[in-house]
Parts: sequence; C-alpha cells; structure tokens
Amino acid sequence: MIYRWEDLKSKIKSLRSLKFNIFVLLIVVGLIPTIVLKYGIVQNYETRAVSVRTSEVQTQLKILANHLITYNYLQDTSSPVINAELEQLSNLYNGRVLIIGDNLKIVKDTYGISEGKTIISEEVVKCFKGESMSNYDADHGYIEMTIPISEMVESTEENEEKSGEPKEEYRGAMLISVSCDTIQKTMDILNSKATVLQLIMMVIIIGLAFFLAGFLVKPLNKVTAAINEVKGGYSYEAIQVPDYAETVHIIDAFNQLLGRMKILDDTRQEFVSNVSHELKTPITSVKVLADSLLAQEDAPVELYREFMEDIAAEIDRENRIITDLLSLVKMDKTVSDMNITEVNMNDLTELVLKRLRAIARKRDIEVTFESNRQVIATVDEVKLSSVITNLVENAIKYNKEHGWVKVVLDADHQFFTLTVSDSGIGIPEDAQEHIYERFYRVDKSHSREIGGTGLGLAITRSAILMHRGSIQVSSVPGEGTTFVVRIPLTYIA
Repeated sequence: MIYRWEDLKSKIKSLRSLKFNIFVLLIVVGLIPTIVLKYGIVQNYETRAVSVRTSEVQTQLKILANHLITYNYLQDTSSPVINAELEQLSNLYNGRVLIIGDNLKIVKDTYGISEGKTIISEEVVKCFKGESMSNYDADHGYIEMTIPISEMVESTEENEEKSGEPKEEYRGAMLISVSCDTIQKTMDILNSKATVLQLIMMVIIIGLAFFLAGFLVKPLNKVTAAINEVKGGYSYEAIQVPDYAETVHIIDAFNQLLGRMKILDDTRQEFVSNVSHELKTPITSVKVLADSLLAQEDAPVELYREFMEDIAAEIDRENRIITDLLSLVKMDKTVSDMNITEVNMNDLTELVLKRLRAIARKRDIEVTFESNRQVIATVDEVKLSSVITNLVENAIKYNKEHGWVKVVLDADHQFFTLTVSDSGIGIPEDAQEHIYERFYRVDKSHSREIGGTGLGLAITRSAILMHRGSIQVSSVPGEGTTFVVRIPLTYIA
C-alpha cells in the first residue's frame, strides 16, 4: 500500500513537470489545426459539391420546364420526347421527378406511383407564386428542389399603360429529388484519407513534441545540475547557463545568492573564530593566574587576594560575553518573539539614563536629556531599553575625562528619532561600516582596558531592524560621535 501511494505521488509529480506540460501543449497546438483542417476540407467539399449539383439540376429543370410548355405536356403526357427527357433526368441523377398541374394534381411521376394524386405542400404552393426552392438533406443523402412551370402571355388589361405587354403565368410545378450517393462516397474517401493523414501527422507531432519538450527543458536541467554541484560540494564558484534569457536571470539571481552565502559563511567562520577567541581568553587568564598561585607554595595572602580579584574579573568578563551572545541569539530569532506594547519613550529614556549617570560621574561626564515632545510608541520595551543602554554606555566608555553625552528624543507623525552624541574619541571613517559586526573593535587594546564584549552594537542594530527602523552614525576622530536611531511610532509586523 505504501509503495502504491509513493508511486502515485511520483506520477502526480511528473504530471506537474514543465517538460510534461510543454509536451501536452505542443501536442494540443499541433493536433487542433489538423482536426480543423480535416473538418474544413470535408465540409468545404460537401458544400461545394451540393452547390454544383443543385445549380446543374436547376439548369436542366428550367430547360425541361420550357419543353413542357412547348409540348403542352400538362394536358397531354403522351409526348415521347418529354417522357424520354424525364426518364433520362431521373436515371442521370438517380432521383425522382414529379410534374404537378395547376390543379395541384400530379400528372407525371417517374416512379409511376403517385400520378393522379393531389399534393399540397408549402413548397408547391410557393412554386405557383414563382418561388423556387432547394433543400439538402445530409442525413438521408438527397437534394429536393421545386421549379415553377410558366409561360409568357399578353396582358389583356385595357386601362393600363402596360396593356398588351407579355405577362408570366404559372401553369404548374416540378418537384425533383436528387440522390447524393456519389457525393457521400467521395466524402467517405476523403474522410478515410484525411484520417490516415491525421494519424501520420499525430505520430510526427507527438515525436516532435517529445523532442522539443526535452530540448526546451534541457537548459533548466543544466541549471539544476549546476546547483546540485554547488550543493554537493558547497562550492562558491559562479555558474553560467547562457541558453535562454530566463536561465541567465535565474543564474544571475542564484550567483548573487551564492555570493551572499559566501559572505554569510565567511562571517559565520569569523564569528565562530572570534567567539572561540573571546571565550578562551578569560579562561586562559584564569588558568595562568591559578598556575602562578599553585607554583608558589608560600604565597602571601595579599598576592592570593590580588590574583583572586583578577580571576573574579575574568569570570565576570566571561559571563558578560555569554550573556551578550545569548541576547544576540534571541535577536536573531523570528519577529514572533517580539513583545509589543505601548511605551512612553520619554519615561523609558529617563529611566535608562538614571542608571547610567552613576557610571558617568566616576569620569566626570555630564549626561543630558532633551525631549522636544511627548513620544508614545508601540515597541518592545526590553529591546528598546537595550538599544538606549548600549548607545549611551558606549558614549560614556569611549569618552574623554570631563566630557559630555547628549541624548535628544524627537518625533514626527510617523517616526520617532533618538540621537546620542558625545565628545569622545570618535570612530575612524574606514571603521564606521564595520562597527556593527560581532566582536569588531576599533581599538582593541583600548577596548580591552575599558571592557565590553564587542557585541553591543550588533545587538543594538538587530533590535532596531526588528522594529523596521534604521541607525546611522557620523563621527570625527578626536571630536566625538553621533548615532541617530529612527523607528516607526506604530509597529509594523
């Protein structure tokens, strides 16, 4: 049962393939014209043959109608000439001829079974008014026609200008049924030959459709094979399949994705390397300090205390790195982890600055807050608190003695803006595009003295992007740095 289900799924999948759809499309496009052509040829022949036969018989009947008047056949049917013509006409077209007099009685029937009978029909009545009729019965295979029998007589009206001019009077009617057996036989022959030709064309079209479907899909198979090679070997070499403009577009997009994957892989490897280094450094320091103590049998208590303080500091540093890494991992998760609430940004900023002013006072750095208006925004309070903390804390850490940090909060009808400026050491222009990279430090030696993990700005940028916001930096080395954060007032999921 499992095998049958898998087999059915495989067949359904093959029906959805581009190759199969192109194959079916080519067959449909190829066969429809052959069917239409066959039908058109046969129908055109039938219409043309019936029209020619009708015209031919009508001509014969008009001639015969004149002879009937000439030989006064409606009153005397013994004329051998007319009877011979009627017999010849009946045999020639394998049909039946009825001669009807002005009293609607049949005066001659080539079949000899209806003579003397009265016939009343719409076609015959119209015929006595000068209207001819022809009708083709395809189901029974015959053509039925009526022709009026008339003669020209002089007008006897005395008060009319046209008195004495000839006038046509209808003396009778002819009704004839003509067999279409020859037309039907010819149509059967045409049908059989057209069917054979259609079958040959069908075989050719199916073969051609199969070939073209494979040929047209071949470049896509090349694309698949090239992508599988990249997937199998995880190679970052660009691939080329220039067969179609569409494959070029696909390959260009794939190569761009490949380049992005290479950048991400390089970043991942660099990140792993940096994490390993950053986590290993405090442990190495602890190991060195511990080994130094163990090597001294009679080390004084003061030395033990000094070394233990250093060990505690390295453990705290390790803990900060791990905490920041966990925060960064949380930032990389989906937006569903966002806890969006309505937050008073003025109060939140004041709360964060109140905690950080104690650190600033140790270096005599003045932290000021300027709010141009009351700002209420729907944001994740914890993440925005982390953004403000990281930016202001960096401004304090990388500042000069007796410097200043200024925080400005403003808003318009759509966004609120948080600007953090300082009088610190600044960031070189060539380093500004790298400051959001994980573990990146502008001055590693100075950063090691100050502390930190090198993850603060990476965490900050991730939190801002999760709010669909933006962050910009401008800095002059030796003069200070300004960060501008712009975030929508209403969270956009």
